Amino acid sequence: MVATDAEHVLRACHDGGVRLARFLYCDNGGVIRGKATAMSGLAGRLADGIGLTVAMMAMNSLDQLQPVAGMGPVGEVRLVPDLDTFAVLPYVPRSAAFFCDMLRLDRAPWGACPRSFLKRMRERAAAQGLTLRASLEAEFSLALPTPEGGYRPFDRTLCFSTVAMTQAAAFADALVGALEAQGLTVEQYYPELAHGQHEISVRHAEALRAADNHLTLRETIRGVAREHGLAASLAPKPWPDAAGNGAHIHFSLWDAAGGNAFFDASAPDSLSERGRHFLAGVLAHLPELVALTCPSVNSYRRLQPQTWSSAFAVWGHDNREAALRVASPFWSNAADTVNLELKAADSSCNPYLALGGLLAAGLDGLDRRLEPPAPVEEDPAALTEEQRRECGIRRLPSTLEEALAALESNPFLTDALGPLLAESYLAVRRSEAAAYRDQGVDFEIAGHFDKY
Repeated sequence: MVATDAEHVLRACHDGGVRLARFLYCDNGGVIRGKATAMSGLAGRLADGIGLTVAMMAMNSLDQLQPVAGMGPVGEVRLVPDLDTFAVLPYVPRSAAFFCDMLRLDRAPWGACPRSFLKRMRERAAAQGLTLRASLEAEFSLALPTPEGGYRPFDRTLCFSTVAMTQAAAFADALVGALEAQGLTVEQYYPELAHGQHEISVRHAEALRAADNHLTLRETIRGVAREHGLAASLAPKPWPDAAGNGAHIHFSLWDAAGGNAFFDASAPDSLSERGRHFLAGVLAHLPELVALTCPSVNSYRRLQPQTWSSAFAVWGHDNREAALRVASPFWSNAADTVNLELKAADSSCNPYLALGGLLAAGLDGLDRRLEPPAPVEEDPAALTEEQRRECGIRRLPSTLEEALAALESNPFLTDALGPLLAESYLAVRRSEAAAYRDQGVDFEIAGHFDKY
């Protein structure tokens, strides 16, 4: 449900028999965390939030606290819920949840709050009369536990196979029902390439809500799987020898009159001049942006050439080896369905940071009226190194360390993030790179499978 005020929330909790309400956030390691309040304190917590130590945004995904100035044992922020994100959770008993902003004690947005970062970028777009709409497609792997303590794929079926659909039908039906119960509109579902791999997409929404929706999607996939005796992972590469899981970002800009700013009926590909400028901005910053959209060690096991995951900074029309794809619009409604797809993204990202960074990069392209290079309408990996060099085709970072170094050297993106968020993010993600560096593939796979 969508709640508009505290009274509606309290009534819905009472009617739904809720005992615990989760106040959730996504941290710099892409982990969804939170605290829960009992119903006896919910009314007060809706007004005052729940206290959170500032240290938590310096905690990496292995629960190792990093030495970030101002993020030690002293200091508190408040998790303040966005009431419009309220939902009674259909996959756990007597529980509800909100997504939260992190506010300082003076009620101002905290400089390390990812959700507030996306709100700032949204305000930049609004100043130009523009709104970003997006959706992150979720690829995920269904698995069964093994006696050795690991996981094996739920099935060994084929890509888009009806056999796979039927075997997973009870899970898929429950997943769609749980998402709809929380206000999300499901658009597509199908089995994917790897054994046990599936994909589900929900309707696009304004950028902030799209980020909230992706966290809801992550939580619900895993929660419903557990109800069915399964494990689900959205890790980029849950098994090293199988296709990886992306979270492709479909996005478009909309103007103040409610029109799709990416649409131009007179353009051969229906992509407008503003759409081309926005695309060019994202492409120009992409080697740095992937530190936000592909931000885990495991991401770079997926982000490889000729794996349909887009390892080169190129764009093309329905080219699924291009990092940015101009998606073909619907025959029945081209004006509303022209959009771009960023394939270099996965669910180990914090979606507020990923969408905020994408929006900042695209707006930079608009502000500077950047023009994209020529589209690449073939697999860039099939070209020789000399051909790629002549075409100006750049390989995206091949390791997390490389991506983080690129991000740190990009003052435009680090300024957009702000000093505290940029410093804490780089510290957390670098510590993860160091922690996994010498541990071997089994440690890496295990360390990502259960977290995402």
